[in-house]
Amino acid sequence: MSDTSAAAELGWSQALPVSASMRAMLFRRFGPPDVLERATVGTPRPGPGEVLVQVAAVGIGRLLDLTARAGNHPYATIEPPHILGADHAGTIAALGEGVNSVQVGDRVAVLPGVACGTCVYCADGRQEVCDALTVIGTHHPGAYAQYCVVPARNVHRVPDGITAAMAASLALLGPVAANQMTQAGLRPGHWVLVQGASSALGSTTAAYARHLGAKIIATSRSADKRAAMAAGADLVLDTNAPDFVKRVHEATGGRGVDIAVDNLGDPAVWDATVDSLARGGTVVTSGAFLGGKVGIDLRRVYSDCHRIIGVRTGNPAAVAELWRQVENGFRAVVDRTFPIARAADAHRYMEDDNSLGRVALTVRPEDWEV
Repeated sequence: MSDTSAAAELGWSQALPVSASMRAMLFRRFGPPDVLERATVGTPRPGPGEVLVQVAAVGIGRLLDLTARAGNHPYATIEPPHILGADHAGTIAALGEGVNSVQVGDRVAVLPGVACGTCVYCADGRQEVCDALTVIGTHHPGAYAQYCVVPARNVHRVPDGITAAMAASLALLGPVAANQMTQAGLRPGHWVLVQGASSALGSTTAAYARHLGAKIIATSRSADKRAAMAAGADLVLDTNAPDFVKRVHEATGGRGVDIAVDNLGDPAVWDATVDSLARGGTVVTSGAFLGGKVGIDLRRVYSDCHRIIGVRTGNPAAVAELWRQVENGFRAVVDRTFPIARAADAHRYMEDDNSLGRVALTVRPEDWEV
């Protein structure tokens, strides 16, 4: 099989001549999935330090896509018409001035967080803390399109043999999971509790920690999803079960978990999470999708030496570590893909809470015609 045929089998396209206009999936008003529509817009051009990515696949996020499209984004003001699409993968189609880190034709994954690169946090390698951090697909036109302009420092070459959908699913969630486990001090043999482990980020975090030798307790409120997750965890529980904390302590020999990941922000879930922690344990949060305000007993944090840390996104070190682990066999959980022409169907599928893992759109030339 030729290199071109092999790439096509994996969902990648060769870099095509860049035209003045391109197809995009955008919304002109906030609303339900049906507000997404195909349109022809001008093709962006990369400026100094930027690259033009010919998009092959893009992940769909609840916050960055579904909430933004509905007009309820809690962290950003979006002005339609707008093109969604944050974490994506594709082929380098053009280079801006001064870019020599990649070449036209390279297959890359894109971390969507755009830091300033000059503040004290960026200088310290902590771009996720940057005050000026913006997000592709939220503050900038995104990747529900044939092409997307991104900073060259935000792309990472994808190893051979990785599908475009997998690369897009790893592009953001993988570095977040890597940063979570680095910040929490994960070691092989640690017990890790992942609340909401059927979500895209939750499933990636659980799979990543397991890949690094952790023992996993995964949770979901759905019996069907708990059954589906059983093969990838040491224990699968319903967070709402009255004996939840008891079962966590039984599984861990009475200690509790070393690391708990709670991206939900539900006060009831939070209390169960803290009650499940071992002395010296760490709670990591990378979102608060069900609330955000929870109670904290500081006397307990002090006496049990607990840590509570927020991990906003990935950073260069986390990106490098994630792709090193991909080379070592790590993969994210991809639920299913939809062609870009069926973006509205994909949004509805996620809103119906059917997904287990990442849902992605494929954005090859043929995917616009479905």
